[in-house]
Amino acid sequence: MDNFFNSRNIIEVVLKWRIHLAIVIVATVVLSAFFSSPLFITPLFKSDAVIYPSNISPYSAENVTEQAVEVLQSRDIRDSVVKKFNLVRHWEIDSTAKIVKTLIQRAYKSKVQFSTTPYEAIKIEVLDPDPDTACEIINAILDYYTLKVRKLQKDKFKEVLGNYDYVLTKKKNYLDSLKARADTLGMKYGILEYSNQTREVMRAYLSGGKMNNPEVLRLKKNLESKGVEMLLLRDLIGMEAGSYSNMKFDADKALFNYNRNYSYTNVLSKPLPADKKYYPIRWLIVSVSTITTFLLSLLVIGLIENRHFFNIPTRKHAG
Repeated sequence: MDNFFNSRNIIEVVLKWRIHLAIVIVATVVLSAFFSSPLFITPLFKSDAVIYPSNISPYSAENVTEQAVEVLQSRDIRDSVVKKFNLVRHWEIDSTAKIVKTLIQRAYKSKVQFSTTPYEAIKIEVLDPDPDTACEIINAILDYYTLKVRKLQKDKFKEVLGNYDYVLTKKKNYLDSLKARADTLGMKYGILEYSNQTREVMRAYLSGGKMNNPEVLRLKKNLESKGVEMLLLRDLIGMEAGSYSNMKFDADKALFNYNRNYSYTNVLSKPLPADKKYYPIRWLIVSVSTITTFLLSLLVIGLIENRHFFNIPTRKHAG
């Protein structure tokens, strides 16, 4: 058998079996070309696009690109695309099969691919028998992606707004109660400006001129009993008003984000209908089939030429 693989022996054997090899090779070329034709393999056209996600922030340890890929691969988007283009029928999937959902998922996964580039962009590739449909599927995916992200954003900011509304209501009620108490002290006890009024009382006391005045004595008594409370109320009102103002500013930003309708993709490379089929590559199928058949034929010929390798004796004819 080793002698057979000698280059000289191979050439001799090829020449000896040239007619058989030629028939086998021609038959292989014809059959592989025939079985790789549209009669047996549906040609597929590829459309692709490259995008960058934008106007989103990551939810977890994932970066925005990884997060965008997760959203693009979501079931909601897949089901919307399948429904819009009636892919069960378009891809000739048996709609009566018990596992029709599994079949469409497998077909979608094999024909719609998402990958990331070295520079954190996302590449979307779609294979379809119709080049226009392949292009339209990508555009639909991008549209549904925008709607999906927009809904996620609105749901998030709606929850944030609900929390802000609750806290702001509590703060406003507390601030109103502080102001109401300060108004009560002002109307009932005449304490309006603690610092200024205290200064005037002290001036009257030091001068000794007005301390016998009943109004001054009453104000002095009220300042002594309620002045500290009024001072505390003033400080609390100032702090609560500042806190309420800051939180209201943040709530307004959340409301702005809730009402915005941004685009969430920057399309670097737009999808276009292909003018040349992507699959199958007939010349490659024919070439691989021909080379493989030729090598197998040589192996078979080698076995035939070296039957002694298998201890198969040749018959001797009677002389």
